[in-house]
This record gives sequence, structure tokens and C-alpha cells, in this order.
Amino acid sequence: MTLADISSNLLYVAFIAYLLATFVFGGAVKGNKEGSFKSEQRWGKVAITITVIGFLSQLGYFITRWIVTGHAPVSNMFEFTTAFGMTLVGGFIILYTLYKTAVLGMIVLPIALLIIAYASMFPSEVSPLIPALQTNWLAIHVITVVIAEGILAISAAAGLIYLLKVVDQKKKSKQRFWLEAIMYSLVLVLGFVVTSTFFTLTNYEADFAYVNKDEQASQITYNMPAIFGMNDYEALSDGAFTPLVEMPPIIHAGKLTTVFWSVLVGSVMYLLIRLIFRKRISAMLQPFTKNVNLQLMDEINYRSIIIGFPIFSLGALIFAMIWAQIAWSRFWGWDPKEVWALVTFLFYAAYLHLRLGRGWAGEKSAWLAVIGFAIIMFNLVAVNLIIAGLHSYA
Repeated sequence: MTLADISSNLLYVAFIAYLLATFVFGGAVKGNKEGSFKSEQRWGKVAITITVIGFLSQLGYFITRWIVTGHAPVSNMFEFTTAFGMTLVGGFIILYTLYKTAVLGMIVLPIALLIIAYASMFPSEVSPLIPALQTNWLAIHVITVVIAEGILAISAAAGLIYLLKVVDQKKKSKQRFWLEAIMYSLVLVLGFVVTSTFFTLTNYEADFAYVNKDEQASQITYNMPAIFGMNDYEALSDGAFTPLVEMPPIIHAGKLTTVFWSVLVGSVMYLLIRLIFRKRISAMLQPFTKNVNLQLMDEINYRSIIIGFPIFSLGALIFAMIWAQIAWSRFWGWDPKEVWALVTFLFYAAYLHLRLGRGWAGEKSAWLAVIGFAIIMFNLVAVNLIIAGLHSYA
């Protein structure tokens, strides 16, 4: 067995451990019917032990992959996204040792599982770095960003728990609608995993020639039936599904097709869940928040952001600008990834202004934390997968 195989197996062990710990955390919370927290703390110890085992396995994956590749394993979507899940779990472990909140694990770990499952849909083969990434700034810039986003994601998890407890599920309202929209978006991520797995198992492939944004002839392989075609496309595979719409060069139609199928399958899955359980997903989760300390969730939300925001600013803006100057001879170029890093920075700056200056605590703060995570995920998914830019190599 090679070191690369050991690395992959360690990631698999981490995934199984997080999955098992999710159920144990859920049982710990659900079993605390009297609010005494004795049962919750007892099973919480079991759950956090399993979580720590999973985290150490994933850390082992990260270190062994670094040894195999010879560089920080954050150079592509698979590596970055798995690292994102690891920092999220690592941040949760620290918070659990401080606050002993089992319900936080019940929310954080499924999100981490979705993130790792999402990562597993991208190519995981070890490949040499392109010249632009052969620098120590890769580790400095990207690892700082991934740590920051893991911390900021915890604030969203705390905010989501807060909202699940306070939003009235029996009364029709905007809050109830948007809370369920968050649940729907999480199911869409699961839809991506199911769709990618299905078409991978069926070995679906269709090759197309097209003209890229630099007006150069290029080729692309679709791993799903092509709903959207690349600019000036021409089918190279016999019997390939003909794209319904041709996209401009700035849009990566292959990745947009992946998003389309993911939304379609995820929507069907969501409707099936609603039909089977005859409840909104948020209503099904609300009983687990019965004994939640709202003040504690609000504190975790706020503390996560005041720690994560400066780290994000350092990694996504300052370090990024220094590397951009070295690589492209300019600090700023309005690349889509740069723009959304700035949007994320401005949003969390506004959060802190509203929290400290306007007193936006509690439910308002929870909504802002969840919106912030949505911006991070939009940057990770939509900007990386659909919009072509200087960061498209990732």
C-alpha cells in the first residue's frame, strides 16, 4: 500500500467517524428530554471522542497528502474543500471543550460531511502544480483562508441552531420561508453528490470542441448530459446529447450543466422528503433545539466571527494581494474570485458594525451569520464552477 492509498483511507475513516458522531450527538440531544443534560453530557463525551478520532484521521490525510504531493494540499477543489471540512470540525472541537454543546455537533458535523462529500466529486489524483502555484504563497494564502472560512462556518451553524429554536414553524412568515430555503440548499449539495456518483458509476462521457475566452480552440469532456454548450461548441462523441443552450465564453457551460443536474436532482430529493415526512425539514429539526441556550448560541456566533473575520481579511485580501503582485504584477484585477473575496470581507465588516454599533444581537445576528456562510458557499460553488477567471485552474 502506497502513502497515497494510506492518505485516501484516512480521509475515508474521518468521513465514517463524523457520520457516526453525528448520530451519537443527535441521540445525546434527543435523549435529553428532562433538560438535566446528564445524559447529553455522557453521550456527548462518546460523540466528541469519535469526532476527535475522525479529525486526527483527516489531519493524517492532510499531512500524508502533503508529503506525497510535495506541496500544501490546497491547490485544487478537492484539496481545498476537504481542508475546509477539516478546519470546520477542528474549530467545533475547540468550542465543544469550552461550552459542551452537543446540539452544535449535531449541526456542524452534517455540514462537514456534506462539504467532504462535495469534495469527493472532484478529481483527487495527485498532479504536479502549474507554474503559477509553485510558490510558498500557496500555503500561506490558501491555508489562512480555509482556516478563516472554517471558523466563520461555525458562526453560521450557531446562528442556524438559534433560528431553528426561535422561528415559529406553525405560523406562516418570511422567517419560516427563508429558514426552510436554507434546508433546501443543503439538500441541493446532497443532490450534487448523488448526481455525480450516478453518472460516474455509469461512465457517462461526451467530448466537445469549443472556442475559449482567449479565442483558442479547446476541448471539454462532459460527465453528465450537456444541457448547456460551450462557446461555438462541436460534438466529438457519437450520440452525444445535444446542448439545449450555447453559453458565452465567460461561462463554463460544463460546470453550469453540473449545477443544473444537481439542482434538479436535489429538488426531487427535497420534494420526496417533504412527501414522506409531511413536514418541513426545519420543523423536523426544531425538537432537537428544545433545550438550547439561546444566549450561548448568540455568543458562539459572535465570537466565531470576531476571530474568523481578521484571519479572513489577512488571508483572502492581504496575502492574496501580495501573491497577485508577485504572480501577475498587480495587486488587484477584479477577477471574479477577488470580487467575491471583497464582498465577503465587506459583509462581515457590516456584520460587526451592525452588531457593535446598532445592537443587532440575537435573531438578527443569527440571520446575518447564515447569510455570510451562504456568500462563502456561493464563492466556493458558483464562482469556482461557473464563472471563468484567473482562479479557474483550481
